[in-house]
Amino acid sequence: MYTKLENNLALATESIDHMKSVAIGVWVKTGSRDESDAQAGITHFLEHMLFKGTDTRSAKEIAQHVESKGGYLNAFTSSEYTCYVVRCVDSELESSLDVLSDMILHSTFPEEELEKEKKVVLEEMKMYKDSPDDVIFEEFSSMMFPEHSLGRPIIGFEPTVSSFTKKDLQTYTSEKYQPHNLLVSIAGNVDHEHAAGLIEHYFSSAQSHSTATRDLEPPTLDPIREKSLTKVIEQTHMILGRRGLAFNHDDRIKLLMVNTILSGGMSARLHQNIREKHGYCYSISAFAQSYIDSGVFGVYIGTDASYVDHVRDLIHQEFEQLKQERVSEAELQESKTNLKGKMLLAQESMSNRMMRLAKSYLYHDRFITLDELVDEIDAVTPDDVLDFSQRFFEKDVFSECLLLPES
Repeated sequence: MYTKLENNLALATESIDHMKSVAIGVWVKTGSRDESDAQAGITHFLEHMLFKGTDTRSAKEIAQHVESKGGYLNAFTSSEYTCYVVRCVDSELESSLDVLSDMILHSTFPEEELEKEKKVVLEEMKMYKDSPDDVIFEEFSSMMFPEHSLGRPIIGFEPTVSSFTKKDLQTYTSEKYQPHNLLVSIAGNVDHEHAAGLIEHYFSSAQSHSTATRDLEPPTLDPIREKSLTKVIEQTHMILGRRGLAFNHDDRIKLLMVNTILSGGMSARLHQNIREKHGYCYSISAFAQSYIDSGVFGVYIGTDASYVDHVRDLIHQEFEQLKQERVSEAELQESKTNLKGKMLLAQESMSNRMMRLAKSYLYHDRFITLDELVDEIDAVTPDDVLDFSQRFFEKDVFSECLLLPES
């Protein structure tokens, strides 16, 4: 169910009454792509700082409030939204909303905590730089979206993060954390009307002081076609990819279907024809990430530097086969069952249900049922896959990012 409260904060719930728990998410319609260049990383840094104390709770008391009751409290920042999450037994719904609203509405950003947390985030940056997977995906994003905020690391840069002040955080919160930019999603043993009353009680003090809607700049520059960098590592990491499809694109289900055919598991084409047949890698996978107005698709592989040319050719051969030959009914049916099965298995997690519920409203302004998704998947035909592949897998639109051992 879905309700818009008087202050324009939205509530979406999915009731599963045989459960004894709830997953709660307070979603803010702001992410790293909403930042200016000078603000790079402030959304993520603000997410950290909301755990550092309010008018009535210390940082320890915020964590203790949830964890002492057996619950789980966390948050994450993406390119297009921020989410604060609590997973708890259903009897602690009110106490969890109490602490979440306190964090969102009454954080004080203590100066001493701000300076300490800058050090924490800089250490987080170093952790990512020590991970070849993180490095190459970050570089690939910068290639796909040159001079655009989607191409910047969500965590920001050392100079920008080091420059943030308490006033910067207060200004950004005042601008972005207004009720019309907030969505609370709850999945589990929850009564919608009861939840709406609690939300009204704990969030009613929040009022929008502007009517400004989100103004996102779509990416305009063409992707960079090739990039190569080195690092002290043993293995070569490669991504071969291109711009993908937005969440509301008519062909998005076809892309997910093709992605499953290529990389739906150990029996999928990329794993069988590159790892199993040739032994060129331990890890290979395709990915499809969608945004409000764009997306990325690619194939990631970790391999030896001497195999790169062979691997590149083999990946393009897989693309060409999808363009030249209709996928068999049997393989398509297996991929459909794979995709639907993963969707249904994910529903056993209240956290996954809460996230799917929220994203449905964030990106589609309505709840998209599993039955709708299953019908869309079942409607895909071999001719659809062939037609889509012929349009999508043009070799000259693909970019390549390489992370090579320094030696």
